[in-house]
Amino acid sequence: MDDERSVHFGGHVVIDGDRIAAVGEGRYAGDTAGAEVIDAAGMIVMPGLVDLHFHTAIGKGYSDHLPLWEYLDECWYPLIRNLDAESAYWAAAASYLEGIKSGVTTVNDMYRRLPDLGRAAVDIGIRAVLSNDVALPEHNLDTLQDNKDAYDAVHGAGDGRIQVYVGIEWLPLASPELLRDARLLADELNTGIHVHLNESLTEVEDSKRRFGRRPTEVAYDAGLLGTDCVAAHCVWLSDTEIALMRETGTHISHNPSSNAKLGNGIARVPEMLAAGINVGLGHDAVECNNSGDMFEVMKFASLMHRAARVDASLQQAPDVLTMATRNGAAALGHETGYLAAGRKADVILVDTRNVMFTPLADRNAAQLYSHLVFAANGSAVDTTIIDGNIVMRGRQVTTLDEATILREANAGFRRVLARIS
Repeated sequence: MDDERSVHFGGHVVIDGDRIAAVGEGRYAGDTAGAEVIDAAGMIVMPGLVDLHFHTAIGKGYSDHLPLWEYLDECWYPLIRNLDAESAYWAAAASYLEGIKSGVTTVNDMYRRLPDLGRAAVDIGIRAVLSNDVALPEHNLDTLQDNKDAYDAVHGAGDGRIQVYVGIEWLPLASPELLRDARLLADELNTGIHVHLNESLTEVEDSKRRFGRRPTEVAYDAGLLGTDCVAAHCVWLSDTEIALMRETGTHISHNPSSNAKLGNGIARVPEMLAAGINVGLGHDAVECNNSGDMFEVMKFASLMHRAARVDASLQQAPDVLTMATRNGAAALGHETGYLAAGRKADVILVDTRNVMFTPLADRNAAQLYSHLVFAANGSAVDTTIIDGNIVMRGRQVTTLDEATILREANAGFRRVLARIS
């Protein structure tokens, strides 16, 4: 995934500590005495996937038949208002487990109880950018003070793998003044911003009614947008709003599977890309997607636009894979996203010895890209390496016990459900 989109057929990747030391053709010619050697024959060695819009999830499959606004009020908000520390920890562990098992090495996670999420991220070994669900006080979610406290508690944990951004839930629960204060806090902490914008038509109409402007216009006027800001969804951007995103260098997370399931529509990704906006990919939450598999998201991110525009030239496989790796890393300012000496060692091994990658011609890069985006799913990921640490090998997570995570996540969901019943 470098600038030339190099593919080495029979090559090597050398990791020293948390960095990539060498990448190239053939066997490594340097000294390997004392090194651990992973035989990757029959596998694709590639950068880990970056899930640019992610929510820890506790209630997959629960009351998920509703459109966005009704779903939030009847299901999502009651669940996250009733989290306890252990429920949050194990929900995060289960969410991060699903990511790791499908090749995700970085999550941009907006949720609540960030110290508990931070513990889970450190323990399981994932790279995580965490942000709070900040809203106006009457909505009984998080405040900017909660976000500052979370920054003080966990930013920089896990040898720097854990970062804390300032999060804004969405404009229907916010105000221009809150957006301005969020920008001031982010600047004070020298950190980034994560916000939902223009996700649904009802959100756009609410913003026009309350503020006389569309959501992205309100965010722009408040100074919220910028090169340190990730705006999620952006399904209903006007031409003016696309221009504002371009002007400010704001990054967009495209979440096609979630947008489709919630009936929110199809984002204008071709126009965003044509404007030069950096667009990454996210799965959103398994409550409104039911899968954290980023391979599935990649497929949606191509097919949806081809179908809607009746244009098979859109969203070619190498471009989509770039969105899931390099673009997401760039949005977060991370030294990940492609394999090159000096970059952070977030690397996955994808096994091609299965029907998903059959047939496979010899030394055919285009076919490899095609299989990765259109044929594969996360079960093809054999090994996940994050910050130079092997966190999954042979599909077995090496950090936390998977059976314990699943058992405790189920128990946590039942405790939260009992509080809202």
